[in-house]
Amino acid sequence: MRRREFMTLLGGTAASVATPLQLSAQVPGRIYRLGVLIPSARQTPPVVAFFDELRLNGFIEGQNLELIPGGLDIRNEQVAEQVATILKAAPDAIVSGGLFGNRAVQVANRTFPHVAISEDMVGDGFVASLARPGGNTTGVSILSPELDGKRQELLIEATPGLRNMAVLADSNATAPRHLEQLQDAARARSIALSIFAVAKPEEIGPAMDKAKASGAQALNVLASPLLGNYSNGLFVIERAAALRLPTIHQWPDMAEDGGFAACGPRMTEIFRQEARMIVKVLRGAKPIDIPVEQPTRFELVINLRTAKAIGHEVPADLMLRADKVIE
Repeated sequence: MRRREFMTLLGGTAASVATPLQLSAQVPGRIYRLGVLIPSARQTPPVVAFFDELRLNGFIEGQNLELIPGGLDIRNEQVAEQVATILKAAPDAIVSGGLFGNRAVQVANRTFPHVAISEDMVGDGFVASLARPGGNTTGVSILSPELDGKRQELLIEATPGLRNMAVLADSNATAPRHLEQLQDAARARSIALSIFAVAKPEEIGPAMDKAKASGAQALNVLASPLLGNYSNGLFVIERAAALRLPTIHQWPDMAEDGGFAACGPRMTEIFRQEARMIVKVLRGAKPIDIPVEQPTRFELVINLRTAKAIGHEVPADLMLRADKVIE
């Protein structure tokens, strides 16, 4: 599934084209204060990529960039307290990811520039439109809901003779109508689709066990802040291998880390994209003047090593269409 095919699939959506912004360089000797609400640990590749992109653009922690403590690897129940801490520190900018964190910042904050990553920035109500965000929030809209259905189609294609499949969904973020659409699409292919919803990381393993016990032959991990979290994704990969269950993920990075297959934009690139938007803000741009961005590259990655380890044979024509096959 090449990039041009994905762009056609998505109805021609592409990254918003921003008009040139009049930005000033960072002020020598100034320390910029950054508030962070990211549910991933500092050492995970996407967070490493985020801070590397800031460094490449001249914002270096410990030199001219100060990170307000406590905002990495954060759980939902910690968010409200951390938002209060960030606002009290009067940050130059706030960066967040995930529906819960994004909403908490936007509800409490009417002053400080805010850059968010969301499955759907407009649909989730964080901005008025892609081109004209409005208010003090802008960010990256990652198109994940649109790709859940495509991932389901690819998983069906990757599993010849499939009759029963499962969906792992985040009950905090996935709309019931979205799940109904996936079930309708599966039913049209004479496939029974079972939904296994989770709300917390500790519920993921038991839900996957139930999916396997129910007779599911494959698992579609739907896009969401909880299930798209890097650490949680690694856990899903390990449990899927133990269950010998072909599983498709939203991030190509996950297939490279041992997942059976993945389809979508790269998680590390999304975090770099968000970092570049933070750079614009720190250099003086206002979020209201920064159009929301979208991914520009989508990849299908198949891990043939994982397929062989779980005793699954991937159709040759699908491997030929993949952007990357790990052998």
